[in-house]
Formats: sequence, structure tokens, C-alpha cells
Amino acid sequence: MFQPFTDQSLYVKNSSPAAPAAGGGSLPLWSPPAEEAPPCADPHLFPLKRRRSRPVRVRGVQVGGGAPVAVQSMCNTYTWDVEATLAQIGRLREAGCEIVRLAVPDERSARGLLEIRKRTDAPLVADIHFDYRLALMAAEAGVDCLRINPGNINGEERVSEVVAAAKDRGLPIRVGVNAGSLEKHLLDRYGGATAQAMVESGLRHVAMLEKRGFHDTKISLKASDVPRTVQAYRLMAKRVEYPLHLGITESGSLQTGSVKSSVGLGILLSEGIGDTIRVSLAADPVEEVRVAYEILKSLRLRQRGVNVVACPSCGRVQIDVDKLTLEVEKELAHITAPITVAVMGCEVNGPGEAREADIGV
Repeated sequence: MFQPFTDQSLYVKNSSPAAPAAGGGSLPLWSPPAEEAPPCADPHLFPLKRRRSRPVRVRGVQVGGGAPVAVQSMCNTYTWDVEATLAQIGRLREAGCEIVRLAVPDERSARGLLEIRKRTDAPLVADIHFDYRLALMAAEAGVDCLRINPGNINGEERVSEVVAAAKDRGLPIRVGVNAGSLEKHLLDRYGGATAQAMVESGLRHVAMLEKRGFHDTKISLKASDVPRTVQAYRLMAKRVEYPLHLGITESGSLQTGSVKSSVGLGILLSEGIGDTIRVSLAADPVEEVRVAYEILKSLRLRQRGVNVVACPSCGRVQIDVDKLTLEVEKELAHITAPITVAVMGCEVNGPGEAREADIGV
């Protein structure tokens, strides 16, 4: 019988012990040799040691195993609207999105995947809820990963069919736990959608996959508030070595959602936790990609595009720094090379910041 998860620890070291199995012993987790521990992004500037994780592949993108943190987004089009979806995928890819998730709420959407797959080589994740048969259709259509929600796909037989389809096509499965759709018995046991309840839900369903010999797994544990999400990921990181997909779900509008995601994802990434991220925003999905890269750039985990350093302005400035900064960002938005531009307003910090930048204004 599965033992309830009761570890209250809020801190996780970078290495992860093997997870206890339901019947005792340990789960068959991949463990890389010590000499293969992934290096930090920049050992001189930011001595970050990333958590070891088992690698999986989503088409041409490696997730985990020391690979760069991958940036993901999700289309907000109807998947059955093939033209609109392909257009949005194109915009996302242009912005730097590396993995694209598509909603598959019905058979019409699943059929749309067939045509979408023919016309794009973007790594595609099918987002499946409630009906396991949609996962089978998505796999047949040629997607590169299946995302299933443990809270609403139940039944050993159904899981077996999904696993068989994933195995046949070499697809990874993301076990996507959401605080808003946890199983009722876990809500009752823990008195609500706690971090511990989220972790137990994830571990239960990972164990179901492992029971069937399936280990190409990613895990996500998302809530709409930062502390609970951070705690859930920290706890899960101590239990498994599967790659973790990070996100704060339903985080809000462009401004509030960017702040929540930056705080939550920034905490975890700074601790070495996280192999792929999505910034969930009630906004154009392209904005999710832009914010995601800004988070990664701020931690020096990824370098893409222009880093604008701008003076906050005060009574010493003799120019309109705000206006000039916006103009610089707009004009340089198409550049993907990692350069730093300093827009400064006075002689106090201006010379020093400009000296450190590639270009000073």
C-alpha cells in the first residue's frame, strides 16, 4: 500500500535519493556517475549546481540530464483550427519556444493534430484530460510527448493502454499534477490541496508507470501560489530523479503573472531544480516565452537576446530614460545574440555600467 507523503522539509539539496517504492525497496531510477554531474551555467559568475535528473527527449529537445533548461509554452488556439494553431506555433518558435503544448479536449482536436504534425517539425506535447482515448489518438497523430493529469485520468487499464502507446512510439509522458484537480481522497487526507498531497498524487502515478516498465517520465506540480508550488517541487526533488517541468499555474495577467512566475521559478532554478519551464500567463503565449527567457537570463542559465540595463532615473538625469529604454528594447527585439546594452542617465553609475556592457547609450 502506498504510504502517505509526510516530509515537511522545505529545503532540498542538489542530489536526490532514490524514491521509496510502494512495497518497500527503491524505484529503479537512473543515477548518473558522479563525474557526469552537469556543470553550472557559469561557475565564475554564478556557482549554481543543478539537480541531477534522468534525461528524456521531446523530439529533438533533451530535457534533463544536464541539458539547458528548455522553454515551453502552450497555444491558446483551438487545436482543430489548424491554420490558427500553425500560425501561433510559428510565432512561438520565432520567439524561441522549444516545446509547444496543445490542448486536446475532444476528438475534433485530436484529428487536427494529424494535419498540424504534417506541417511543423516543432516538438509537440498533447495535453490530455479525462479521456484516455484522446491520448491514444494523439500518439497515433505523431505528437512527441503526452501530458496526463493524474487527478482526472483513472483506472489501471486506461493507464496501461496509454503506456503501451507511448512505448510503441518512444514518447515521454509528463505526469502533470495540478492543485486545482487533485483526487478527492487526497484532499480529504491532507485537508486540502497541500504540497504534500500534490507530491503523493504525482508519486502514485509515477509508480503506476514504473509498474509497467515505463521510465521516460517528466513531472510537474503546479499551484497558483508561489509558496505551495515551491514546497511541492522541493519535496518531489528529494524523492525522484526524473526531470521536472516548472510552472506556476493560473498565475494571472502579464504583469502579475510575470512577477509570480519570476519569484517561484527563480527560487527553484536558483536551487538547481527544474529542467523545463513554462510561464503561464493570461496573455499572448509569445509573452510567456519572452518572460521565460528573462528569468533564465537573470540567473545566467540561458543567454538569448539583448539584456537591457537601464537607469531607474532620478533628478540627476538630463534625458528621458524611460522613453529611450522602451525604444531600445523595441528596436533590438529581433536580435537573438546575447549582448548587453546599458541605457544610463547620469555620471554616477553610467560610466561603470556602460563599461561593463557591450554597448552604452
